[in-house]
Amino acid sequence: MPLLGSIIKGVIEASDLLMTSGDAAKEQEEVLKELLATAQQTEFGKKYQFRDILESNAVERSFKDRVPYFDYDALKQAWWVNVQKGEENITWPGKPDYFALSSGTTGHESKRIPVTDAMLKSIKKAGVDQVLALRNFDLPVDFFEKEILMLGSSTDLDRSDHALEGEISGISASNIPFWFQGYYKPGKDISQISDWDERVLKIAERAPHWDIGALSGIPSWMELMMKKVIDYHQLNHIHDIWPNLQVYTSGGVAFGPYEKSFNALLGKPLTVIDTYLASEGFLAFQERPDTDAMKLVTNNGIYFEFVPFKQEYIHSDGSLSQDAPSLNLNEVQKDQDYVVVISTVAGAWRYLIGDTIAFTDVDRAEIKITGRTKFFLNTVGSQLSVNKLNDAIQQMEDDFNVKIPEYTLSAVRIDGAYHHHWYLGSTGQLNAHQLSEALDRFLQGANKNYKVARGKALKGVKVSVVPPEVFHGWNESQKKKGGQVKMERVMGEERFKEWESYVDTQGKEVPY
Repeated sequence: MPLLGSIIKGVIEASDLLMTSGDAAKEQEEVLKELLATAQQTEFGKKYQFRDILESNAVERSFKDRVPYFDYDALKQAWWVNVQKGEENITWPGKPDYFALSSGTTGHESKRIPVTDAMLKSIKKAGVDQVLALRNFDLPVDFFEKEILMLGSSTDLDRSDHALEGEISGISASNIPFWFQGYYKPGKDISQISDWDERVLKIAERAPHWDIGALSGIPSWMELMMKKVIDYHQLNHIHDIWPNLQVYTSGGVAFGPYEKSFNALLGKPLTVIDTYLASEGFLAFQERPDTDAMKLVTNNGIYFEFVPFKQEYIHSDGSLSQDAPSLNLNEVQKDQDYVVVISTVAGAWRYLIGDTIAFTDVDRAEIKITGRTKFFLNTVGSQLSVNKLNDAIQQMEDDFNVKIPEYTLSAVRIDGAYHHHWYLGSTGQLNAHQLSEALDRFLQGANKNYKVARGKALKGVKVSVVPPEVFHGWNESQKKKGGQVKMERVMGEERFKEWESYVDTQGKEVPY
């Protein structure tokens, strides 16, 4: 029995005896008080009278009454522009050493989000808590001696006038604790390579020298990396070279649409653990194997609010109406879509992160990401979340026995009437007409708003099939390859025209 693995697993399991399940709502109130107390002498804290909020009888209510909602553009224009200039004590004490360049979905100018020392500590603590949660997954002792391959952005960060800049995965990897460095792959030298293809080639070359037990990264890019390793060494599957691979930690996007194509690269099943690490912080992770939902990190530098996702509260650009009500953890309901609003130790205040979630278990504070505020498909009242779109794709994979790891769609006008036009990424032999009918049928049965829309303004469904590499090429053409770059699942009409023009240049579309 491996001695080191026994010790590590013993420590993790013993942590269960020391940890208690706290009251998430009370933890959140304490987090808010700590945030307000720490930032009360900043320019932001003085403007919105944090000291008075702390002295009120209802801190959470007073905070909501005094501080408006901000999205990135509003917070940048009013406050973060000065933080980005290197000024101190603007929305958080001191000034940040890093800025996270958000990649999110492609085609938009990168945001520069402050990453403070307090936020790095928060991310590390959440990472440790996630490791400790492995005690719930019944992993063998020798797993805890294996290496972890983290496929993120380059750790070769750019130097601006006042700080280092890069994607949050690169910033986090460049601050890995010393005790973890022996387990971390691909290691410092390879992780600093900025060119994605060169970095993946180096990983393929070094792969035989590593004993990988876990993978961590965005599914689409993880697939490409595994394919490169398999092709480079002429293998049948990834377990031919990493036989002890047992865990995959997914993040950034829902794993569901990638599950079938991802599993095709494996020799045996993996334990898949979902995480919710955004440029603004480590928000949630899967804590137990009985569910694929994630537990919010409620005691670690992030205060959450939840705005009911209703049309009257959301502007056309995805921002929030200032009169939209926000709920605390003790006010939310199961299976309702909410817009996530956060306040953090990086100086984000009542900040619209852009995601929508639904609670699967309110008592456990467990959630699933259901979409983006900008990417609900609701042009003609269909009210389709990305979560529901993912469900539809998985159903198509089952019905047609194919892999569809990528997709995007838009509501477009054809002969004056609205249609949903889907582009599916697949190498399978597919009949676009049959697919369109199957998608339409599934969504009418799964979403009552969609069914109503199909009887009125939404006149049909159109499907085009292209190889998955067209999506990868689009991502690369819009932004750098790899890292945290994610495909837009829903596009506006103008953006969709750009996408279709790109597809035309590839000459690979299967006609509808």
